[in-house]
Amino acid sequence: MDFFFIGDPELVTAFRFVGVEGTTAGDAEEASAVFRRITEGYDATAGIVLPGGVEGCRVLILTEEVADWLGELLIKWQLSDRYPLVVEIPGTLGRLPGRKSLVDSIREAIGVHV
Repeated sequence: MDFFFIGDPELVTAFRFVGVEGTTAGDAEEASAVFRRITEGYDATAGIVLPGGVEGCRVLILTEEVADWLGELLIKWQLSDRYPLVVEIPGTLGRLPGRKSLVDSIREAIGVHV
């Protein structure tokens, strides 16, 4: 499994249509439990740690809402320099207020506005 998705039910279904496994998260607690299972192999329901997280997951795709719920846990993971890489996408309700688009980030990085 190269990719895994965490988000709302509609997007989980959409990602499954293109062959990406995923699961829903309805609140911060669920998001944290799934994130830890994927990245660290920690299964909160069973209280066990599986070595190395979910085998073969290289890219973890999250909605912006899930990323907000994860907060500091996500930031620590991103700074750890380990796989899976984390990619945030807008949810079904669109981009969250205050979030930059990819184009805005690129424009800011290279300093060119057209």
